[in-house]
Amino acid sequence: MCKSPEYICTILPPHILTKMTESNRHRERALRTIALTERARGRRSILGTMLGSVPTGTLRRTIYDAQTSERLPGTFVRGEGDAETSDVAVTEAYKYSGNTYDFYKQILGRNSVDNNGLRLDSTVHYSQQYDNAFWDGRQMIYGDGDGELFNRFTLDLDVIGHELTHGVTQNTAGLEYAGQSGALNESMSDVFGTMVKQWVLGQSVDQADWLIGAGLFTTAVTGVALRSMKDPGSAYNDSQIGKDPQPKNMANYLDTTEDNGGVHINSGIPNYAFYLAATSIGGNAWEKTGKIWYETLTKRLSPKSDFQSAADGTVSAAGDLFGQNSNEQKAVIDSWTRVGIRPASAPSIKTVGASR
Repeated sequence: MCKSPEYICTILPPHILTKMTESNRHRERALRTIALTERARGRRSILGTMLGSVPTGTLRRTIYDAQTSERLPGTFVRGEGDAETSDVAVTEAYKYSGNTYDFYKQILGRNSVDNNGLRLDSTVHYSQQYDNAFWDGRQMIYGDGDGELFNRFTLDLDVIGHELTHGVTQNTAGLEYAGQSGALNESMSDVFGTMVKQWVLGQSVDQADWLIGAGLFTTAVTGVALRSMKDPGSAYNDSQIGKDPQPKNMANYLDTTEDNGGVHINSGIPNYAFYLAATSIGGNAWEKTGKIWYETLTKRLSPKSDFQSAADGTVSAAGDLFGQNSNEQKAVIDSWTRVGIRPASAPSIKTVGASR
């Protein structure tokens, strides 16, 4: 799981970096990013002795600047309530971590990632041309991107929402970061990352773009984002970073030893299930569908849960929250059925649109 020492939850799928190593132009930079990420596995930054809980309901953000080094946490540059600096990465890390905290607090009644007021610490300008961002089990770390293929990794609100949600998962279901449980871990981060963005922008399910990392690519890349929740497998197709390999159905599930069993790839399946449920239920994703998924993450999943567990859990949660055989529960059943997983907990309920 992400809190285990061997795993670091990164936003950039490793298959993109691997593809980049095939190019003389990008190889050295990609190998450096891979090496730095590997070095980060198991490391706990010196913030470990500083992190602690704060009073219930209190938002506390602390931003550090690594100044293109790998020393953590770096130089303190902004604390909670401090004036804005001229550094856009500092501003984004501060603002978007606050947006994520507010979403969890106001919509889901959760006090920070641990539900006990954990301070939200971030380090920006990590290393040189570092093409990634990650949650290391204690804090957020952001690279500036290379400026050629990738922009700075603080740029997208949903990226920050995604990574901080790894902290929520770490403190709730503790989904192991391998195989289907790892893909669920990644999917939960996409689910809540996109909902943070939709909530801040005031977008309904019909207005949202359902893209994760839409601002990360430079104009040199043929693609719209790292992932598309409404159409997994369509986010990019570029000679420098490869083609989006995400499946949207169990028929195309990828059995692989890479990427901890394809956690960034097979997450497309539960991502699509959430998109289908949310658009079927309608309205704002966070009002009903998001609450079903949150109830499942925090109360119905365990470290080794697989896709079937998630399907069964969300159907159960929908029934508890909105009633057995409710339209919400039917929509959830239908969404999983359409991605190739039949929820075992509701075989007698007639689904809607299952034949599509």
